[in-house]
This record gives sequence, structure tokens and C-alpha cells, in this order.
Amino acid sequence: MTAPSKKDRSRPVELIVMSAIVAVFVGVVVFASTRQLELGAIFGGIGFILALLTFAMLALYAKPDGAERYDIDEQNRIAGPPDPSAPERPRGH
Repeated sequence: MTAPSKKDRSRPVELIVMSAIVAVFVGVVVFASTRQLELGAIFGGIGFILALLTFAMLALYAKPDGAERYDIDEQNRIAGPPDPSAPERPRGH
């Protein structure tokens, strides 16, 4: 099996950094408007969580391009055929 590329390894870091930028922006705006550091920190934390959740969902929604499909097919080929003695997986609803 091939090792993941640098782009694949850095994707989680990208999501965290973008979420941190959003959190800092929200925290600074709230602090600048209320002059309450605690409230700015709370809203910054909430902004971080919501931004991280949103970016992660958008990343899951993206469809793989041709190179990613090829990589997925290659990994499936390396894994080999399914074991016939393994219990059957439940299907969707």
C-alpha cells in the first residue's frame, strides 16, 4: 500500500487552521463590540467548533476526482477479494 501524499496528510491541519482563523475573527469582533474578554473567548470557541464542523461536512460532501477514484480502486485491488467466510455486512435501509 502506498503512503498518503503530503496533501492528504495536511488536509486535517488545513481544516483546523481555517477554523482557528474563523474563531479568532469571531472572538475579536465580539470582544471589540462588548469589551468583555470572557464573552469573546466563549464566542470564539463556539465559532471554532461550528467552523470545524462545517468545513468537515463540506470536505465529506466533495466528490472524488479521477485521480482519487483511481487511488481508491487501486487500494481496493490491493486489499483483494472479500473473504467468503466473513459475515455479510448489513445493507442500507
